[in-house]
Amino acid sequence: MGKKPIVIGIAGGSGSGKTSVTKAIYEHFRGQSILMIEQDFYYKDQSHLAFEDRLNTNYDHPLAFDNDLLIDHINQLLNYNPIEKPVYDYKYHTRSNDVIIVEPKDVIILEGILVLEDERLRQLMDIKLFVDTDADLRILRRMLRDINDRGRTIESVIEQYVSVVRPMHNQFIEPTKRYADLIIPEGGQNHIAIDLMVTKIQTILEQNSIL
Repeated sequence: MGKKPIVIGIAGGSGSGKTSVTKAIYEHFRGQSILMIEQDFYYKDQSHLAFEDRLNTNYDHPLAFDNDLLIDHINQLLNYNPIEKPVYDYKYHTRSNDVIIVEPKDVIILEGILVLEDERLRQLMDIKLFVDTDADLRILRRMLRDINDRGRTIESVIEQYVSVVRPMHNQFIEPTKRYADLIIPEGGQNHIAIDLMVTKIQTILEQNSIL
């Protein structure tokens, strides 16, 4: 039997540090056979809806994601076929006409708030991680990001967090922790956990190279 890529799922709430964990692992292996797929690229196409209706999209709900397409793309990559990763246009709240060609690699990191929520996605994963960070840190990180990078006001960030982000986290994201093989506290600051994952991935890459 030939070699098969390994799929690592990294989940966690908004502001948990899952992206920092993902990037730390990815950067360590930059130039080697590893790729990163962000679930955020797979929000559903909403071009059939009026723009006013798109503004009501709840991006923290499982139904916001086109998991059928994501699962198809992961399966394509598992068969060492390239994919056309979609690009989401947040200005117009729908999928853009652009795509990103992604070539298959030996290690696939799938990162997103709800990558562990769909059983079909979990079944494709060899390793499942959940980045677990206290709610007060998550809201502070989200506030800094949204104010500095997205021009949001403090009031709008707090209102969105209380009305959407927090209830969605409690209902859909937090429960997926039970599916994780490894829970990483404090995100990108947990260098020990990241080093453990780097060592594991290095072993897999070395094994694949001799198959």
